[in-house]
Amino acid sequence: MIRLFRTLAIATAVASFFTSNHAAAQLLPPLKKAARVKIIKAPELEIAVDHLTIIRWTTTNPGGSDVHYGIVHYGTDPKDLSQTAKSPLRLNHGHRYTVFRVRIDDLKPQTTYYYRVGSEESNGESDRVTSTVYKFTTPAPGERFVARP
Repeated sequence: MIRLFRTLAIATAVASFFTSNHAAAQLLPPLKKAARVKIIKAPELEIAVDHLTIIRWTTTNPGGSDVHYGIVHYGTDPKDLSQTAKSPLRLNHGHRYTVFRVRIDDLKPQTTYYYRVGSEESNGESDRVTSTVYKFTTPAPGERFVARP
């Protein structure tokens, strides 16, 4: 009988935690969508190995939905950036900026790629910011490039 009361007490405590105003107070409404988003730190390689690369860049906080996607359009011809890589992130309400990081897989070693970055909300609406075209060359098999912090 005592075991039953303990089990019920624990179940009640857990249920009250998840239904209390305290837990609900942790959810914040989405930020107001920014009138204009700017790239404040240009795209750069964070890491590159022979078959994958991570590109990062920083923008002003775009606001809008909490989940956004960093997008990289890339290819081996600067006039044909028809391949796309996307990575999700959750906006931080307390920051005036957002750091995007996008992983590009299945690259060929020792190959020069051209790319342009941008971002969008989780509903597919663009943040209306894109970079100019940049380039990188993947290292030889077994080699790697790591950016300094």
